[in-house]
Amino acid sequence: MKKKWLYFPVMAAFILLSGCDNPRESPGASALVLEGRTMGTFWRVSLANVDASRQEKLQKAVQSLLDSDDQELSTWKKDSVISRFNQYRGSEPQPVSDNMADIVTMALRIGQKTAGKMDITVGPLVNLWGFGPVKQPKATPTQAEIEAARALTGLRHLRVIQRSEGAYLQKDLPDLYVDLSTMGEGFATDHLARLMEKEGINNYLVSVGGAVLTRGHNAEGKAWKVAIQKPTDKENAVQALVDLQGHGISTSGSYRNYYELNGKRISHIIDPTTGEPIQHKLVSATVIATTALEADGWDTGLMVLGEEKAKALALREHLAVYLIAKQGDSFTSWMSPQFKAFILPEKP
Repeated sequence: MKKKWLYFPVMAAFILLSGCDNPRESPGASALVLEGRTMGTFWRVSLANVDASRQEKLQKAVQSLLDSDDQELSTWKKDSVISRFNQYRGSEPQPVSDNMADIVTMALRIGQKTAGKMDITVGPLVNLWGFGPVKQPKATPTQAEIEAARALTGLRHLRVIQRSEGAYLQKDLPDLYVDLSTMGEGFATDHLARLMEKEGINNYLVSVGGAVLTRGHNAEGKAWKVAIQKPTDKENAVQALVDLQGHGISTSGSYRNYYELNGKRISHIIDPTTGEPIQHKLVSATVIATTALEADGWDTGLMVLGEEKAKALALREHLAVYLIAKQGDSFTSWMSPQFKAFILPEKP
């Protein structure tokens, strides 16, 4: 469905950091910036008023945390927790961490709200179209191949079970393949935020791939600013600027992760209903929510729905949403009333 582990050719984050946190600028003396790679993409932590002597320890702590998340959630690692669940062919509940149970619970809720368009079991279709561990196909999948892959999907086949001794996942379809990369970046971003709080750090901006979360203020004592990127793979240009006010943000887009096959652009965003890459004009969906995990789930579902249905869902669920659609050679944008509360005015 979405990017979201980017072990295929890594694209730049959908969300640009601006102001004090602009990656094209050197941080001020009182700003501390940590960076690294995880889940096939990049992570970044910007801290205000944190002594530079803590940099090495914090860098190691962040990387260790994200490596642990990757080992749990990555379908690219055959020995990860989720891969072992996918390889299991029985129907008995399998123990998982509370973190994984939380991700799946959120995914099931958003999946239901989007009429199944956000589907973490869509992995067989993602693999069929060449956006998973399986190599890019040399020919367009046949309808029979698509239907065979679709038969292995469906949120109705997956359950989260909470018991006194812990959390479990259960499937009633032996070949069900759960791919949590759709929400992995958001979860990891929230996890980084919890680490910062544990370290006694209250002013930070953390990001993994296209998911960002902020707290407090930047090194200049001002609100952290995040820029939504224009939907093009030709340049890094700002479409809109927001103040997250302590929230998380995530963007899903169809304009950077694709390949050409038989003269046709193949998007990495797969519609579980049709089993094929999306074809509509919506090219970017940005969501602001209480957590980056929730934002990361909604943006994918909205992208699959398309412009008009995404607008209707955003209004019905009172979501803070910013949509960009392609109209001929240009783009049009739309934001929900909730999103307007976060938007920053353009400089005169």
